Amino acid sequence: MKFKTHKFEIIRNALDKNLANFLFNYLKLRKQALDHLQETRYLSPYDKTFGYYQDEQIPNTYSIYSDHAMETLLMFLKHTIQKQTGIKLIETYSYARLYKHGDVLFRHKDRSSCAISATVNLGGDPWPIYLNTTNKRFQDGFKVDLAPGDLLIYSGDKMEHWREEFQGDISGQVFLHYNEINSKNKYDGRPMLGLPEDFKK
Repeated sequence: MKFKTHKFEIIRNALDKNLANFLFNYLKLRKQALDHLQETRYLSPYDKTFGYYQDEQIPNTYSIYSDHAMETLLMFLKHTIQKQTGIKLIETYSYARLYKHGDVLFRHKDRSSCAISATVNLGGDPWPIYLNTTNKRFQDGFKVDLAPGDLLIYSGDKMEHWREEFQGDISGQVFLHYNEINSKNKYDGRPMLGLPEDFKK
């Protein structure tokens, strides 16, 4: 399989476009709810239940760990990703963002919970992701353009990846993370999916 050789694979139309659009609008509603709850001081700025803006990689951008809809998608797409990679997987966690104009996702590798990762374009303006497909640092990237519903699988903890400055207005992306089935990192150290980061061991 291509993934075993190149450590990445693209699946076009992995999600029906109507479902991708539904999740994109769902994510925007979550953001609007968080904004209102914080503006009215109903919710503490430290409460991450509805998401947050304190992501270290992209500050001041709406992000959410382990949203229930996204965790359900994590389970739903596991079989597709297993089939494409030939690797038996366990879910670790989901993470979604609504990127804004001017955002930059700097070149990085992810932590061990992201050994097999997928990014799904949910909607908004196009924003390519770049992969360093070599074992050498700071090489030019392989550019991947994803339409809403498209999915990119890659080795998140081994392969440098990044996005250059976003020229659009909004882009909804969800990251789905897995480990091999014999890993001790099931559910990212939580007792079950759908729980916040506070439940990690």
